[in-house]
Amino acid sequence: MSNSSSMPQFLLLALADRRELQLLHFWLFLAISLAALLGNGLILSAVACDHHLHTPRYFFLLHLSLTDLGCICTTVPKAMHNFLWNTRTITYTGCAAQVFVYIIFLRAEFSLLTIMCYDRYVAICKPLHYGTLLGSRACAHMAAAAWTAGFLIALLHTPSTFSLPLCQGNALDQFFCEIPHILKLSCSHSGYLRELGLIVFSACLMIGCFIFIVFSYVQIFRAVLRIPSQQGRHKAFSTCLPHLAVVSLFLSTLFFSYLKPPSISSPSLDLIVSLMYSVVSPTLNPLIYSLRNQELKDAMRKLITGCFSEAINSPSSPCYVPH
Repeated sequence: MSNSSSMPQFLLLALADRRELQLLHFWLFLAISLAALLGNGLILSAVACDHHLHTPRYFFLLHLSLTDLGCICTTVPKAMHNFLWNTRTITYTGCAAQVFVYIIFLRAEFSLLTIMCYDRYVAICKPLHYGTLLGSRACAHMAAAAWTAGFLIALLHTPSTFSLPLCQGNALDQFFCEIPHILKLSCSHSGYLRELGLIVFSACLMIGCFIFIVFSYVQIFRAVLRIPSQQGRHKAFSTCLPHLAVVSLFLSTLFFSYLKPPSISSPSLDLIVSLMYSVVSPTLNPLIYSLRNQELKDAMRKLITGCFSEAINSPSSPCYVPH
């Protein structure tokens, strides 16, 4: 039987054995990472610099972009390092740190998506109370609660998982450290059941948030359909559909990964699903939110134009957004 003291490192999943394919995966992950950094970075900069976007809706979008960047930066760099240097290893401490940080960002993202749904619900169903229910203090408290919830859940899961004795080797069937794959290496029945109970508890919280999202959107769509103006209905739908698309992509892949029956589990399917919620979703979110959002596109265009013009006129000056 082995435990943390005798388990110096884990072996991550090798996506390919051939060197050419490993390098291809490196360049693919690099391109995805740069796209995620560019998209989320533009949203962060646009929301921070443009005072027209200093509203609750974009305040929460800014925090969502932070969680997307966090998810990408936690999992992808180590995988790229392994692809480039033809290795599979990650230290025990590095694996624990990756699990801890990734859970913070993942759970915070789910909480923020729930809060953003509440924001759309109040904006459409209770517009007269919007300023009261979503004032600056309330928004700050909700964002802080989302990050605190992520931290507490990570603090709950990580020590519980990495205190388990491991006797099934050190190879993980995943390109980054993830709790379900670490649990497969455990040989402690009681510890396994304890951590499984914590996962079920977290899943119940997520399902509760999911029910709230579904209930809110039922109320939102009922309110939108009562709007007499077609233009008004179109505007209301355009503010909700990007969020609904992000929630659907994120939750469908996450729930399928953690709640699917073992009978349909396979390494290739697990890999595809985990890539969807850990890499693809954070990369696509900025595109989904900016595709039909004219305010955000205008702010990004102003930001990019200001940066280029300032770089041309005074290369040593910091980039700014003219108002």
